Amino acid sequence: MKWYGIAAGAALMMSTTLAHGQVTEEMLANDQASTGDVLTNGMGRDLQRYSPLDILNRDNVQNLVPAWAFSLGGEKQRGQETQPLVYDGVMYITGSYSRLYAIDLETGAEIWQYDARLPEGILPCCDVVNRGAAIYGDNIYFGTLDARLVALDRRTGDVVWNKRIADYRAGYSYTAAPLIVDGMIVTGNSGGEFGIVGEVQARDAETGDLIWTRPVIEGHMGTLNGEESTMTGTLNATWPGDMWQTGGGATWLGGSYDADTDTLVFGTGNPAPWNSHLRNAGEPTEDNSGDNLYAASRLGIDPATGEIKWHFQTTPREGWDYDGVNEVVSFVDAEGNMRYATADRNGFFYVLNREDGAFVSATPFVKDITWAEGIDENGRPIFNEENRPGNPAESADGERGEVVFSSPSFLGGKNWMPMAHSPSTGLFYVPSNEWGMDIWNEPITYREGAAYLGSGFTIKPNYEDHIGSLKAIDPNTGEIVWEFQNEAPLWGGVMATAGGLVFTGTPEGRFIAFDDQTGEELWSFQTGSGIVGQPITWEMDGEQYVSVISGWGGAVPLWGGEVAQTVNYLNQGGMLWTFRLPQQLAEN
Repeated sequence: MKWYGIAAGAALMMSTTLAHGQVTEEMLANDQASTGDVLTNGMGRDLQRYSPLDILNRDNVQNLVPAWAFSLGGEKQRGQETQPLVYDGVMYITGSYSRLYAIDLETGAEIWQYDARLPEGILPCCDVVNRGAAIYGDNIYFGTLDARLVALDRRTGDVVWNKRIADYRAGYSYTAAPLIVDGMIVTGNSGGEFGIVGEVQARDAETGDLIWTRPVIEGHMGTLNGEESTMTGTLNATWPGDMWQTGGGATWLGGSYDADTDTLVFGTGNPAPWNSHLRNAGEPTEDNSGDNLYAASRLGIDPATGEIKWHFQTTPREGWDYDGVNEVVSFVDAEGNMRYATADRNGFFYVLNREDGAFVSATPFVKDITWAEGIDENGRPIFNEENRPGNPAESADGERGEVVFSSPSFLGGKNWMPMAHSPSTGLFYVPSNEWGMDIWNEPITYREGAAYLGSGFTIKPNYEDHIGSLKAIDPNTGEIVWEFQNEAPLWGGVMATAGGLVFTGTPEGRFIAFDDQTGEELWSFQTGSGIVGQPITWEMDGEQYVSVISGWGGAVPLWGGEVAQTVNYLNQGGMLWTFRLPQQLAEN
């Protein structure tokens, strides 16, 4: 469904301001350097979430003031995790329940709104969120909770095409921002808690027609131009029996594109079910036959064919729901080497080689990791086998395995919320959480459209005074340079700028600017609801602007156990805040 904005002047704005041409591949490739717009999720395809703008800086950030605020309206609130896009005088944001808005960049007035018609029976695991859109040509694209991909005319909000990614009745959904590469729109899928099969799909951005598909669990067949291509991995090499058919590995956070190596990089989620003993992963084997490839991994994929070029599995024999989907950020290390960095749910910060995904290093970025003693020289975990949830088949009643306390919790040392990298400091700014869980395994049988865990859990804070922790990390050494601690868990994205600033928000509603070198808090603003969205910045008429969405929700209130009880006082919301540094105050 589509509504046009009723604010005065909206229609006039559409006819006079939307004068720029189509968004091109070259524009997307140069997004980080182009400071007048934001065209990609991640503020650049390398996902650094770094802006070269320095009009706003350490010396004048105290002069940052609200310019306008936009309410998503209605009763459809819940978690607001979007990253805005900015182009041609318009800001585009997605909202909970699969909504998309076009907003006048100067005034904050609504131009048009699109609401997807969601069917009964959708099965989102972790709130009804959406993390952003993609823009290309004359279209704006986003995914919906019933696992569909929609292309809209960016000027009018009219539907250009609407395609099914997968069957929502089987547990599939879609929440990530799509990726545009060379005229293709590339997507993953969500639904890892329902025994779905993770997949990456590439479509023609103009027509929505499929070009290729690549399932990420071994044994499944890919397609290219409508015909079968190659099998993913080797059938039954690391999966027993027919478990691979419902093996999970959801590609639910989307991916990135590395132009230097011409590679799509996607992460994959937990293997299904969580109960590792059912997947032959409960005990070590000499041939690593319980690794359950390619779940809990990072994959390098050929964008032309969908073939897997390389893989790195962060948590083989996974048994704690440590998804491997977290973003992979391109950077150059202190010696000039092309590297990837990724902060995994399992609590380790990895550096990989960009040419082939090979392991370079791994260091803990959260405290009190219990499931592994460390990472060996090949990048494989050194498992603490006593910290694996017990096999229910070995229990007295066969119904509940041994309970263990594991840290980090299944929501991870870091979950979906994106980190930032500043080439100026060389540091990564990682939103993390210090929590653990009681976890146990249970018997489970797959049933389409039903939860497929085989585990129970209760999340608990590791410390009395904080759970959330924003850490500045040196990727060359793994050293934590500074840390900001927050009472509630952090669940929002981070942004760094050439002005020496790092921005993020808290569930308590504070939007904060830090000194990127010291971690000193330089500015904050109370937004009225918890921030679980992703900030951006851009330049307009010689002034620098910053935007972030405020609206508490996401996985923590739903899955957080004891932690959820400690934050149940937080109010939901749905407000997009835009701030401005007035030109006359920029020199102060």
